[in-house]
Amino acid sequence: MARKPTPHTPFWIELPILVLIALVVAVVIKSFLIQAFFIPSGSMRHTLEIGDRVLVNKLSYIWSEPARGDVVVFLPPWGQTQEDEPLFDALARHVGESLGLRSPNIEDLIKRVIAVGGETVEIRDNQLLVDGVPIAEPYVYPGSHMPNFGPVTIPEGYVLVMGDNRDHSKDGRVFGPIPIDSIVGKAFIRIWPLDRFGRL
Repeated sequence: MARKPTPHTPFWIELPILVLIALVVAVVIKSFLIQAFFIPSGSMRHTLEIGDRVLVNKLSYIWSEPARGDVVVFLPPWGQTQEDEPLFDALARHVGESLGLRSPNIEDLIKRVIAVGGETVEIRDNQLLVDGVPIAEPYVYPGSHMPNFGPVTIPEGYVLVMGDNRDHSKDGRVFGPIPIDSIVGKAFIRIWPLDRFGRL
C-alpha cells in the first residue's frame, strides 16, 4: 500500500518562522558570543581607521584576564544603564542593533589596554613607562605627543586603556582606570574594509 505524501507547509507560513529563527540566532550570537562594531572616530589610528568594522569576542575574559596590548571594547564610565528598560523595548533594541538597523543607546568605546591591576603607569618625556620600564609601542600613531602623566597605580580588577592616536583620544588619562567587568570583549579581527582585513 502506497504511503501518502507528507504535506508541505506553505511557504508563506515557513518564511516568517525562518525569519524569526534567524533573528533569535542573531540576538543570541550578538548578546553572548561575537558582535561586530563600527569604528566612529580616529582615536585608534592607524590600527583602526574611521569606518572600519571589527569583530569582538565576548567570551575572551571569562577564563582569562585582559593583557597589556589587547584591543578592547568597553562601556564608557559615563554610560547610562538600561536596567529599567521594558522587556519588549529591550528585545526590539537587541534585534535592531544585531541587524545594524539602529545604533546602541550606549556608545561603546574601543581602546588598547596599557596596564593591568597592580602595575604603575607613567608617561614621561613622551615615553610610556610601566613599573618604571620603558614600553615599546609600535602601534602608536606616528608623531603623537604624549604629555607627562602619572605615576598612577592601577587597582586590582581594573585596567588602564589608551587610544593609539594619543593626540586625539579621550581615554584613561582623562577618566582613569576602568573596571574589568565593564569590558564587553576583545576585538580580534578587522572585517571591513576588505583591503584591511586581518587580525588585530
